[in-house]
Amino acid sequence: MPFQKNGVRQYKRELEWEHKHKKNRVKDRAQRNAARSAVKKKVGAAAIKGKDVGHKKAVSKGGKNGLSNLFVENPSKNRSFSRNKNGSMKSETSKREKK
Repeated sequence: MPFQKNGVRQYKRELEWEHKHKKNRVKDRAQRNAARSAVKKKVGAAAIKGKDVGHKKAVSKGGKNGLSNLFVENPSKNRSFSRNKNGSMKSETSKREKK
């Protein structure tokens, strides 16, 4: 990790770097948190405990936080998108959905 010293992660330094160099990360994280909150209000906290709130059309591909674009699923399914070498998604359709 780039922000480690003697095997200890330096969260404060990492967050400062993120705010300075990756301004969209903060905005994107806030948008994901808002999406989770919106679904939590609709279906209840128990229904999303241990689950991920996914976007049918990914935020990185222009998706929004409307309830019609959100759904609850297992974390392993929501985090299974193929990635390019730079970390961007190859497709907004997961391998599971292509079948």
